[in-house]
Amino acid sequence: MSIFHFIYTDIIYNPILNLLVYLYNIIPGHDIGVVIILVTIVIRFILAPFMHKSLKGQRAMNALQPKLNEVREKYKNDKEGQAKAMMELYKEHKINPLSSCLPLIVQLPILIALYRVLARALKGDLGGLYHFVHNPGLIDPRFLHIVDLSKPNFAFAIIAGAAQFWQSRMMLPKTAGGDATMKAMNVQMLYVLPLISVVIAWRLPAGLPLYWIVTTLFAVGQQYYIMRREG
Repeated sequence: MSIFHFIYTDIIYNPILNLLVYLYNIIPGHDIGVVIILVTIVIRFILAPFMHKSLKGQRAMNALQPKLNEVREKYKNDKEGQAKAMMELYKEHKINPLSSCLPLIVQLPILIALYRVLARALKGDLGGLYHFVHNPGLIDPRFLHIVDLSKPNFAFAIIAGAAQFWQSRMMLPKTAGGDATMKAMNVQMLYVLPLISVVIAWRLPAGLPLYWIVTTLFAVGQQYYIMRREG
């Protein structure tokens, strides 16, 4: 067994599967939607230290934007000098410009594992349960006895896109300016990313967009907390 298979199966997939089935067994009404929300909250609390560091880094990057704009303007005809000056600025303020990528890197294998867990569990494939977790057989895919989370749901896709737009808007620098590349990236982050989220979510079983909605709202709340705590 490779180390990657061990990490994915034993560290990510199996714990998510067992947590999901365990909560499904003990929650009154056996509502898989409520279970997904609770599993999402548990995952977010586990990842909170990583996300907190990333959000603080993004906030620091936003605060540094005026100085970065000055560097871009000063070295607009010297790309090599511009890159060197920007790296020195990052070093001076102890900022890692790649820190904002951490949430995506950390969440991607979890999202893949959750997709596989839901796809298999909702079909009755519960292989990988620990001996102390009861196998309920078939899992009812309905959320609140209405929404079938095993099938795509357009409303959930729209909500997922709206939540992504809200988070993206919070992450944008508050100051205007910057070069054309930076402005284009900001537009993509604010408008294109939520649109892509809607298109992808619309094609997935609704359980995945539900996870994405909850995890995005959790991130928004975490960002508000950082903003209020640090002024």
